[in-house]
Amino acid sequence: MPVNRNALIRFRTIDTCLRNRYRRWTLEDLVDACSEALYEYEGIDKGVSRRTVQMDIQLMRSDKLGYNAPIIVSEKKYYTYEDPEYSITNSPLTDEDLGRLTEAVDILRQFKGFSHFNDLGGMVQRLENKIRSAKTNQAPVIDFEKNDNLKGLEHIDTLYQAIINKCAVTLTYQSFKAREASVFPFHAYYLKEYRNRWFVLGVRKKSEPLLNLALDRIIAIEDCKVTYVSSGSFNLHEHFRHVIGVSVSPGVPTERVVLKFDRQTFPYVQTKPLHHSQEIIESPTGEPLVSLQVQPNFELERELLGYGDRVQVLEPARLKRRIRDILTNALDSYIYEFNTKSLQNNLQRFIHRGSTTLHHIYRRKEVDKIRNTIYLYLKAAGTSTDSYAIRHVLKEIPALKPMLFTPNLLEVVKKINPDLFLTKAIFFDKSPEANWYVTWHQDTTINVTDKITTEGFTGWTRKNDVHGVNPPEEILKDTVTLRIHLDDTDETNGALQILPGSHHKKLSDDEIKFLTQNSVPQHCDIPAGGVHVMRPLLLHASSKATQGRHRRVIHLEFNSMTLPNGLTWAEKYDLWKNA
Repeated sequence: MPVNRNALIRFRTIDTCLRNRYRRWTLEDLVDACSEALYEYEGIDKGVSRRTVQMDIQLMRSDKLGYNAPIIVSEKKYYTYEDPEYSITNSPLTDEDLGRLTEAVDILRQFKGFSHFNDLGGMVQRLENKIRSAKTNQAPVIDFEKNDNLKGLEHIDTLYQAIINKCAVTLTYQSFKAREASVFPFHAYYLKEYRNRWFVLGVRKKSEPLLNLALDRIIAIEDCKVTYVSSGSFNLHEHFRHVIGVSVSPGVPTERVVLKFDRQTFPYVQTKPLHHSQEIIESPTGEPLVSLQVQPNFELERELLGYGDRVQVLEPARLKRRIRDILTNALDSYIYEFNTKSLQNNLQRFIHRGSTTLHHIYRRKEVDKIRNTIYLYLKAAGTSTDSYAIRHVLKEIPALKPMLFTPNLLEVVKKINPDLFLTKAIFFDKSPEANWYVTWHQDTTINVTDKITTEGFTGWTRKNDVHGVNPPEEILKDTVTLRIHLDDTDETNGALQILPGSHHKKLSDDEIKFLTQNSVPQHCDIPAGGVHVMRPLLLHASSKATQGRHRRVIHLEFNSMTLPNGLTWAEKYDLWKNA
């Protein structure tokens, strides 16, 4: 039996209501919902009668439309689906539907040979595959690429209607980089799919550049009363002509990209070109190479990285360096993976010796980012980039906090003592120009915000807004120092020398002299990204470097001491602010 558009709206509305298990639906509720839907979609304001909705429910329950909906009434009042997973949108096609679709496919098949309808080939095969599967009740014989869990697909029809009807919309959009969603009017021009992800192209205002927004980042779409801004002479084909994917940099010239594939991969690239500009050229040695004339972008990088070691970028040099750095960092993640099993053994050594070295806490990429952040800060502050110290580095450069306190470092701190809190953060740089050294000593001073005379705390000093004080010995014994190395460190660039086991008490000057003259020190050779864990009472020193290399270190100090009055040392002196 034929079903008009109003009936379909009612069926869909009833289906949406009954699928909502968080509300109980009476007949009156369903009548109100159908009336509102008809007013919203068709402008019909006379409402729907109880009789009409009752007949709709009977039709949905029956086989006449092929729904066979399992609608039940509970407590003689509330309508719901007996099967919570049921929906009429999951219902199989009727014989009448299949017949009409078959006729449509027969018509479309006639156009497949015409050049203007080249794109119909895949569409017809998809329809034929679906119809055959429905008619024969057999599994499909063609499996097309799809992503059923992709977000944003529900926005396609709304944006499509906005484009063809030339209507502006109000988007609520939040990119992966944004902390909060933004709401703005948007004038959509085109929808584009790339690797099963959908994008919409358009502008916010007439004078603003074209935006390319991912549908999976759209939170909501609403009507907008702003007058639609036409796309003018914009040409979609020309816009994407010189790129792979969807990332376009207007006005940026294309570059010649030359690639060398191995023998096993070359035939695949030859039969499925990366870009329409692809050409096969010969190297000076006669090897076949692939040449592209494109704008290097994110998608090109992802495409090349997908081939792994089967492709080598020969030109341009900038793209070659970019791919090399990405692969180096990726390899770094596997070769220098943080080993939690060995962490426990290292921390046992720390307990007995007062010192241990942890390798690969930070990856090379993370170390480079930390160093660069410090360099840019010193440069912007007008300070010499060879400055040997930043006394309160996390106060002066807050951006370093998330870079330093990675899951790896937090795991280390937690394993040492979950009650540790940060009391000091200093950046040191033993540069070739400032080749300073430190004699044998113990670190016996901690930082506090206020000077509060307390028994056992002596030797008060003040520098800027921070007080230094020598606390009781038990506090120093409970203190932990983590030295994060930003450069490869060894004896040639002033690595620390330590005397393991010398951390159990405060030593007098005579004791320090005796121990250092009658012991063989250990040099702490630590690669960049490694962390030296030590007790501050451990005897240590550093000599001048013999080679002109930096030794940059971030010195973090932690404590967990609880004072007699029940407050932690951090609570009493607010030491977090000093970090």
